[in-house]
This record gives sequence, C-alpha cells and structure tokens, in this order.
Amino acid sequence: MKRTNKTMELLRQMTLLMEECGEVFSKSEISTRDEAIKIAERIKGYESKCDDVLHEILVSLYASFITPIDQEDIIVLSEKLDDIVDQMEEMASYFEMSNFTMEDKYITEFKKCIGIATKELSLAVNALVDKKLKVIRDHLVKVKSNEEYSDNNVRKAIHDLFSNYTDPIKIIILKDTYEMLEGIIDATENAAKTLDIIVMKNL
Repeated sequence: MKRTNKTMELLRQMTLLMEECGEVFSKSEISTRDEAIKIAERIKGYESKCDDVLHEILVSLYASFITPIDQEDIIVLSEKLDDIVDQMEEMASYFEMSNFTMEDKYITEFKKCIGIATKELSLAVNALVDKKLKVIRDHLVKVKSNEEYSDNNVRKAIHDLFSNYTDPIKIIILKDTYEMLEGIIDATENAAKTLDIIVMKNL
C-alpha cells in the first residue's frame, strides 16, 4: 500500500482550496451589491480555510524529520498559494466596499485567466505531490502563457479606460480593479516559478 506524506497531503489540500476559490471567483457575476456581498463572503471562507491549512503545514513540518522535498521549498510554495487566495479575497472585498457593479469585457477576461491559472497550478502541484515531476512543466507553461495574455489585457484595458471615460471616480475604481486582478494572475506566476525551481532541484 502506498504511504502518503502528511505534509504533502496538506499541500494538496491547500492547492484544491486555491483551485476551488479560483473557480468561484472566475464564475462570479457582480451586477448588484447583494451579489458582491455574497461573493466576498464565499471567498473569505476560502481565505480562512487556507490560513488554517497553512498553519497545519507549518506544524507538520516542525514535527517531521524527513519530507519528500526540501522543507523550506514546501513553506515557500505554501505561502505563494496562500497569497493567491489572499489576493482574491482582497479583490472580492474591494468589490463589496466600492459597491462595484461595472464589470466590462476586460474584467471578464481577467476572471477567465484567474480560473485557468488556478486550475493549471493545481494540476502542477498535484503532480508534485504524486511525484510526477516530468508533467509539471506542461502546466507551468500554460500558467506563464496565461500571464502574458493577461499582461496584454491590462494594457488594453487601461488604454481604453483613459480613452473612453471622463468620470474620475469610475476611472480610479476601474484602474484599481484592473491592476488588482492582474496582481492575482501575477501571484499565480510567482507560485509557478517557485514550483519550477523545486522541479529543477528534484529531477
């Protein structure tokens, strides 16, 4: 019978929470304040669960003498995954606090990118836990391509924003929103880079 490592299974658990949070976030529709409140509450739930699992990972590492990969690498990767969820929670809270109901085509694209990135990152981390290192990079390449697409999206979004809007409040809110959404996608790439380093060290 295959023996599982507690720390790595906790890492898998955190990854699945991150993926679920990304799916909920990417499929959210924010056209009313009530919807913004509901999505903020759901994302906050994932953020709290991830914090709990991160704590469990640290406790597990403290009690472990041997782990399948370097303990410091596990900590860094866990913190990067937690940061993705933290940033989604910050974005959802911003939607709620700013009474945001101005979703446009660029925001829709950002949300799709977040859904793709969290899914691919989840597949990559699960491959790490299952010791299938050779397939990880295929998923990391998709995370990188997704981030590059998102970079292009944010440039177009901000260009159109200053070309088509005159209301300074709307400009501020939308610009902040675009940049925060791009920040979430950047966080997925940061996690992917950490995972790539882990793969290079363990192949």
